[in-house]
Amino acid sequence: MLNVRFLSYLGVMKVKKDIQGKETVPTKSEMDVLQILWQHGPSTVRFVHDTLNEQKEAVQYTSTLKLMQVMTEKGMLTRDESSMKHIYSAALEENKTKGNMLTRFVDSMYEGSVSNLMVALVGNDKTSEKELEVLKEMLKKLDVQE
Repeated sequence: MLNVRFLSYLGVMKVKKDIQGKETVPTKSEMDVLQILWQHGPSTVRFVHDTLNEQKEAVQYTSTLKLMQVMTEKGMLTRDESSMKHIYSAALEENKTKGNMLTRFVDSMYEGSVSNLMVALVGNDKTSEKELEVLKEMLKKLDVQE
């Protein structure tokens, strides 16, 4: 019993460190949940579960529930238990989380070079003509400001 309590204590200490640390990096599944909460605001597990099932292949309700419970323990979500239905909210800021993930991505995939990332994006088959026009306009605005 002592070992279980000790391990539980270590787990809590790790979570606190993650919450207070520089950044929290969500997994793909965690990002799916966060995206829904950022888009729709505070929601029940049922709503998140149903939305996930609309977006991709079937996910079990208990899997969604457990994922959201774990995310709450990690400090990624908050849970309002004041009513019968528990309402979950994103505890992570969308722009900060996406910015951290983008920085990690650029560092690991493009050796920290934003220009290498841009070259890859411009040459990518998924980049539409409309998106290329948006990029050109952004670059023009940067030229004017400098």
